[in-house]
Amino acid sequence: MKSVSFTQIVAVASFAMLAAAGAKAESYEGVQPVVSAKSRADVNAEAMRTASAPDQNVVRGSRGAETMAVSTERARIVAEAVRATAAPDQNVSASSRVNSQVISTMPNPVDARAAAANAKSSRL
Repeated sequence: MKSVSFTQIVAVASFAMLAAAGAKAESYEGVQPVVSAKSRADVNAEAMRTASAPDQNVVRGSRGAETMAVSTERARIVAEAVRATAAPDQNVSASSRVNSQVISTMPNPVDARAAAANAKSSRL
């Protein structure tokens, strides 16, 4: 028969005490008590509506273009785009050279055409 040493007895006793202390541990109820503004029936009804909604698992953007509110009329946006495209210094940046500054020496063709059209219309 095998004899049990003192260290083995101490180890078994310490594990037994840890198990006994763990069995008497408190249950955790949370930091704050649970307070619900909705009844269980309201929550269940909302969950049923959400679960039966069409296209609920479709990622955003896969349904096509989304609508957005228009804040500026289309003609003004087009005019700004044409003016920016016709700018003589649109591809030049101040960081092109050391200590350089971009100074536009040429008038924008769109502005020149608009000024010419205004000059012709004011003669009448």
